[in-house]
Amino acid sequence: MKTAIVTIAAFMAATSLKAQTLGGVLESVEKNNTELKALAKGNEAARLDLRQANNLEGLSVEYSPFFNGNTKGIASSELVVTQGFDFPTLYGARRKAARLQGEAIDLQYRTARRDVLLAAKQLCLDLIHMNKRRALLRERRIAADELLAMFTEKYDKGDATAIELNKIKMERMNLEAELAAAEADRATALEQLRAMNGGVGIECADTLYPPRPDEGYEAVYARAVASDWQVMAAAAAVDAAGQDVKVSRQGWMPKLEIGFRRNTEGPEASNGFLIGGSIPIFANRHKVKAAKARQAEAEMARTDARLKAESAARAAVESMRRLGASMAAYDVPLMRQTLRLLRKAVESGQMSVTDYYVEADGVYRNMQAYADLERQYHGLVADITKNDL
Repeated sequence: MKTAIVTIAAFMAATSLKAQTLGGVLESVEKNNTELKALAKGNEAARLDLRQANNLEGLSVEYSPFFNGNTKGIASSELVVTQGFDFPTLYGARRKAARLQGEAIDLQYRTARRDVLLAAKQLCLDLIHMNKRRALLRERRIAADELLAMFTEKYDKGDATAIELNKIKMERMNLEAELAAAEADRATALEQLRAMNGGVGIECADTLYPPRPDEGYEAVYARAVASDWQVMAAAAAVDAAGQDVKVSRQGWMPKLEIGFRRNTEGPEASNGFLIGGSIPIFANRHKVKAAKARQAEAEMARTDARLKAESAARAAVESMRRLGASMAAYDVPLMRQTLRLLRKAVESGQMSVTDYYVEADGVYRNMQAYADLERQYHGLVADITKNDL
């Protein structure tokens, strides 16, 4: 009863979802994923901060009234309006630094987007694998139902034993339990996909895996390393850090200040200009060293990212090669033909029910093993082609 309730609940949850192709699922996740939305807003704020950092300083206004005992009210006053700014070449250097940092931020977003879509794609591949497993279990249940009906009739006529009949019933009971567990696993995967889709229920309707890459393994490896977003983001961070070093080197340049001064002391007001500046002799101390240290850190991070990308791609290619060879060893049409022959043998009485299930279980285990290898293979394909998402 409990397994039946679980199965019905999982079925009702699945039928209420919006079915999409794998590509449609990824488009929906990219649109609705809350992590990507938050990251996009954070990146927008970071780019605005970069632009703001290169603006002119705020206008300074000072007004000073003066009093003395011989004058009623304000004896005199002074108004000073000044505008400070950095040495002009600094603005160009900082503008380039902001552009490079913005490019690094964009590449970091592309990396995060890739990882989210890859996780969604792997869930879709899980669902395709689960659908194949469910179809195989349903196929076995149909065969068990047909055998049960046939042997029930034989049992009533005295041509079959209770042991044979109970063996079929036990097989059917086990299949029902496996189907219930498969439905529960599928419901869990759909819930995970819903969470990635911003809480909107969605289901991958594809029943077949995406096509395999057309190029050879070495070409797949080379493309994966060359197009890795994380490596490109690390390289962009190196360029941005290098420009920061150039900005820091100009930090010794004087800050300039111009303004207007008005003084009302005496019978007539006097006006004048204010020109000044400051030399940051101590303020820029160690800034260049710090910028160079950050540049070295960025260069090491780029090297590390590339090494990791090469290692992961090489491992994936080698696993794909081994899994491909293992899959080629399975003859699926032969297994299908064997099941048909076993079915005919038990129906004609040439094979006992017990022997039939021993042989059929072995075939079904091989079919499930092939399906598991297929899922692993396409998971590796998804991982090594993730930068195409």
